[in-house]
Amino acid sequence: MQRIINFVLRYRNAFLYAFFAFISLVMTIRSHSYHQSKFFNSSKWVTGSIYGTGSDVSSYFNLQEENHRLVEENQQLRKLLFNTPDDTITNSLDSTLVVYEVLSAKLIKNSFNSPRNYVTINKGKNDGVHQDMGVITTDGILGIVENVSNNFSTVQSVLNTKSNINAKIKGTEYFGSLIWDTKDYTVAQLIDIPRLVPLVVGDTIVTGGMSSIFPENVPVGVIKKYDLNASQSFYNIDVELFSDMANIKNVYLLENKDKQEIKELEAITIE
Repeated sequence: MQRIINFVLRYRNAFLYAFFAFISLVMTIRSHSYHQSKFFNSSKWVTGSIYGTGSDVSSYFNLQEENHRLVEENQQLRKLLFNTPDDTITNSLDSTLVVYEVLSAKLIKNSFNSPRNYVTINKGKNDGVHQDMGVITTDGILGIVENVSNNFSTVQSVLNTKSNINAKIKGTEYFGSLIWDTKDYTVAQLIDIPRLVPLVVGDTIVTGGMSSIFPENVPVGVIKKYDLNASQSFYNIDVELFSDMANIKNVYLLENKDKQEIKELEAITIE
């Protein structure tokens, strides 16, 4: 103990200088917006780099599982390709007819056990990512891009109390809002489906296409259970999500090329 005290006394000037330097730095950052911006951008870059390095290490030990997923996805794509008429395939390859652009990315941080969950991906402004892009997995929906830096982005997960995504019962035009009650990370809730709609446990839920973020019929999940009180006009539906929200690596970002035109037209209409 005496050695520690002697060490502190010996280098007390250096410790005192470091302390005052730290206080000065904090006061400078707090009192100048420019310094605040630089500090937080730098901290985001450092944090993103750390998460990215950890993600790379994790990816190395999960190559076999990831390859298996890619093989399954390729199998689904080939099945779709072989069962699509030739003229449809030709039209789908015409870039002038493409409405949604697709950008691949990787998760470097995941969250699924808090009321407001976000995930971080390794793509940002430099890669063409911007706010309000839809994000999906190989199995289904994941969320919507909320904040973007130069090299990274955060995505508001469907497992978030602020999330509200248009969804419908597959094969029908009965649509409602997909929300989350925070109870189970494998289950979301579909609300605003009228009581006159015939429901069956196991029915597939997909995106409704009523927003410019997600195209229609992106897989969401299946009906796990539903209930309806006599005084209610709408069902409460539990939807078991297709995406394993605790085990996600590769994701795809969707950009609607017509989104800006639609927003401008709607703004004019409202005015």
